[in-house]
Amino acid sequence: MNRYWFKPKRYGYGATPVTWEGWAVTGAAILIVLIASLLLPSDRATVAPAGWIAFTTIVVLTVVVFWIVSARKTDGARRWRWGNDHD
Repeated sequence: MNRYWFKPKRYGYGATPVTWEGWAVTGAAILIVLIASLLLPSDRATVAPAGWIAFTTIVVLTVVVFWIVSARKTDGARRWRWGNDHD
């Protein structure tokens, strides 16, 4: 049985969490990006290039993994919607 965690948005592009699993994945992605940003020093001018590369890598990987998981667990195709579209 394949239970979907997300449903397509009614307007625009993307999906919305509809189960606790969807909300958990969304929350985890937000938390990872927040923690990564808090690990950077408060004085952004003193951050070494390696720090910025690490931060950017973490954010990009988090977004890509979240995108893949949400796409596979969404009920319907990913496309632009105008509100009256039906799959």
